[in-house]
Order: sequence, then C-alpha cells, then structure tokens
Amino acid sequence: MFDKRITVFMGHYGSGKTFVSVNYAITLAKMGKPVSIYDLDIVNPYFRTVDALETLNKAGVELVVSPFAETNVDIPAMNSKAYKMLDDKSRYAVADIGGDDRGALALGRFYERIMEENNYDALFVVNNFRPETRDIDGALEIMQEIEFSSKLKFTGLVNNANLGKETTIKTILSGVDFTNKLSEKTGLPVKFTSVSKEFADLDEIKKIKNVLPIEPIKYGDWL
Repeated sequence: MFDKRITVFMGHYGSGKTFVSVNYAITLAKMGKPVSIYDLDIVNPYFRTVDALETLNKAGVELVVSPFAETNVDIPAMNSKAYKMLDDKSRYAVADIGGDDRGALALGRFYERIMEENNYDALFVVNNFRPETRDIDGALEIMQEIEFSSKLKFTGLVNNANLGKETTIKTILSGVDFTNKLSEKTGLPVKFTSVSKEFADLDEIKKIKNVLPIEPIKYGDWL
C-alpha cells in the first residue's frame, strides 16, 4: 500500500479524496516516513487540505498549498514549492488533485518528470454512493476524463464508499463489491479500502484486503 514515493489521489468531486489523502499522509508519518502533502487543486484553492493544517502539523506532515488557500481568491495558482514533490526524493509525496478533469490539469506540468522517476501510484478514489459514480459506466467515464487531462494513467483504485454519519458495514461492503467490479473492468488493482476507525476492528472489515483506518478530524480543522 505504501510502496511508492509519490502517491497521487484523483477522483470526482465529493469522492472524499482529500480526506483519504490527509489520512494516508498521516499514516506514512506514523510509520516514521518523512512526508509532504501537496494540494494541487487549482480550481478551488481556498477549500482544500489547508483546512486540516493543525492536524497535519501535529502529525509531522508538511503541507504545500496554493498561496491563495483560505482566501476568497478563486484563480488557477500553484505554489512554486510544489516542484519539491519532484526534486526532493528523500521525502514521500502525497498529492491531492482537484476534482474531475479540470483539476487534473495541474498534473500536466509534472507528468514527464513523474514518469521519468517511475516511482508513483496514481489512484482513483471512488465512492459509489455519489451520483456521478454510482455505476461502472459513470466511474469509467470520470476516469477517462481525468486521465486525458492529467496525462497520467491510473495505477490503482481506492474504495471510499461512505454515506457520512449514516455509513454502515453494508455501505462499506457495497463499495468493496463495486470497486472489485471496476477493477475487473479496468484491470487495475484495488490498492486499499478506507474505513472509519470505528469499523476497523470488526470481523467483516478484517476480511477486506488492505484497509486504511480513517481517523476522525474535528470540524473546523477539516473541510
């Protein structure tokens, strides 16, 4: 699950990729890895990982974000420090890419160097309870649009099936089935399933291969 230096998370709006990205980075830090998380959303730069800054700082995760984060300036701007993701190979890099194909445009300028290093995962985060990805055809369409814009082919899938506070074991298992079907259709492996920590120790969840327990993040430190 944590075998690549660069891990890029992409998906449709509302898929939960930012939440997954933050928790993935924190897990790496808990493993003793030097890690930075890069907010590459140039579509809505003021509504991103910066809202989890306090939690990331406590975990020892460096956050690199647009200079316009936490402002009402909605322009496509990217911090020049984002290139550290490629230059500093001593650190693990987690990249949270803006929703949909427009947000994936941010990766275009990094594509060649990511491919040159060839030590990355590009993961499609899917929540089959979102309207646009509730069926396989919809998910495939979103994936193709993102790949076209980012130039980066997906290397794996992440099951992030949830209904917020109404999430149940049945919700998670439905996502497992859906993501497995998407895996069969695309030939891509399911890298992991994200699960709220409250479910992580249940027998049904222990049967799932590669589970990432999600720590709760208080409202006000999270988007």
